[in-house]
Amino acid sequence: MIIQKFGGIAMQSEASRKHCILHIRKAIHKFEKAVIVVSAMGRGGDAYATDTLLTLTSAFKNDSKSKDLVAACGEMIAAAVISAELEQSGINNTLLYGQGIGIETSDNFGDAEIHAVHTTAIEKALSETSCVIIPGFQGTTAEGDITTLGRGGSDLTAALLGAALKAQFIEYYKDVPGVMTYNPKINANAELIAKLTYPEFHELLNDSHPIVQKKAAETAEKHHLTLHIRNTFSMDQGTLIIPAIHHGSSDILSIL
Repeated sequence: MIIQKFGGIAMQSEASRKHCILHIRKAIHKFEKAVIVVSAMGRGGDAYATDTLLTLTSAFKNDSKSKDLVAACGEMIAAAVISAELEQSGINNTLLYGQGIGIETSDNFGDAEIHAVHTTAIEKALSETSCVIIPGFQGTTAEGDITTLGRGGSDLTAALLGAALKAQFIEYYKDVPGVMTYNPKINANAELIAKLTYPEFHELLNDSHPIVQKKAAETAEKHHLTLHIRNTFSMDQGTLIIPAIHHGSSDILSIL
């Protein structure tokens, strides 16, 4: 079983989502079961991006519970869209949201703490279909209120579910080939790094826009998960982040 997480650029348009569907189809063929975590569609200025939704009213500044609810809508819209498009392309799937995701949190709206991860609904869905769609970035309180997990929280969703479901890999799909020696948008001489240990990876996550949320990477390392950071728009291998217990093993590469 594999977790695949697609970011806002991957979800931005019907054309970009066709690439996502190719990756999902390949993952199901290879791993049989796939849990797909999605971010909101696009970036600030795009109609359904989180930053855009938060500009609907200035009153959100004084109502953190309502602000979290509208912020979570971006991911839920993206999940509904990709679910429908997967069905249209012949890939049966189950869409879960709210308490069905199973991530129970505190009521610290905007940056909720994780209390527990319950996988009953996801496991039931996986017993019925090969593909489950999850809106990232969100959980629910014990009372059922929607909360959000902080900036980059969809990455954390993937890591939490990967740990709870004991996934073989978590694939993070980006608009770059993988982890690079430099920011390729700034330095044309940037080269792909094919493989990293977690200590090496953590050193690269200290800027304001890390390639994977730092908390997600810490969660993945704690649970000895292998991360695979790839380009949405190609089938190239990208970068593997390998936990210490697997470092030097050829088994991981043989699966890919």
